[in-house]
Amino acid sequence: MSNKSTHMGVQYIEVEPDREGQRLDNFLAGILRGVPRTLIYRIVRTGEVRVNKGRIRPAYKLQAGDIVRIPPVRSNEQIELNSGSGALQKVISRLQDAILFEGPDFMVLNKPAGLAVHGGSGLKFGLIEALKSAGTPYAGLELVHRLDRSTSGCLLLAKTRSCLQRLHTLIRERKMEKHYFALLQGEIRKPVTIDTALSRRQRGGERLVHVAECDGVRNKEALTFIEPKRVYAGKTLALIRIDTGRTHQIRVHCASINHPLAGDEKYGDREFNAYMRGLGLKRLFLHAAGLQFTLDETFVIEAPLPDDLTTVLENLDARQPL
Repeated sequence: MSNKSTHMGVQYIEVEPDREGQRLDNFLAGILRGVPRTLIYRIVRTGEVRVNKGRIRPAYKLQAGDIVRIPPVRSNEQIELNSGSGALQKVISRLQDAILFEGPDFMVLNKPAGLAVHGGSGLKFGLIEALKSAGTPYAGLELVHRLDRSTSGCLLLAKTRSCLQRLHTLIRERKMEKHYFALLQGEIRKPVTIDTALSRRQRGGERLVHVAECDGVRNKEALTFIEPKRVYAGKTLALIRIDTGRTHQIRVHCASINHPLAGDEKYGDREFNAYMRGLGLKRLFLHAAGLQFTLDETFVIEAPLPDDLTTVLENLDARQPL
């Protein structure tokens, strides 16, 4: 996607081949982050948005080489992002320092804990909005998968739509390995496999996940492998691999076998979490430690355990490692 020219705030964007077939409304939503869909539909309906100088429907499927005229539209979120605020610039700088790998089609970040991948729910911007505000070559970034706000580690982002589709295919066909480090309540001395479906529900505006019988529709299969790496008194540092990527999968699966994650305020044990705070744990002890996949060549990308979690481990009285 390239800016062909601008005039008085109007953008003229040439559609690149990797965007061919995308609906116009979805294309605009990706560019006009934070702008309500109702406003997007209105500027298309009134002819302020044009494709190849002509009026067009929101459902129009773009062709490579189309020239899309986009009028100046600003939301509160965009005003914040374009304001050059010190907070935003610090986030951008921090993310640029956190790049683990960057190629022409995708990149992997060592996501800091506490930073949401998207803005919303009171957040003026998230990781994606911050990077996109930095401009080329990040204008077309899309998340390949998600990490919770409190989780640190490897986050995969695609720079092109074609690469996004290829990476999603790898995930769907279970050809991408993702592994995590987590500190669990209780002692686990041998590998554990959890093969239990998960279902999502809303409770008082809060999204919750629970184990359920698999029906392939609402209750989807989920597979988690737990390998203990070091056992402490009443705690286990585990390497966790997931074959599926369901919402809160690791947290819910571990809680379902009575080994919740340290620092998990939603699914964990309150007394255990209070004890762990006394050892310096200030967030969920979950770190996306590595990715491995083949996309023309094989990539193995690792993110070292961050200092805050390393400090917690150092504060524990360790038993002999397994």
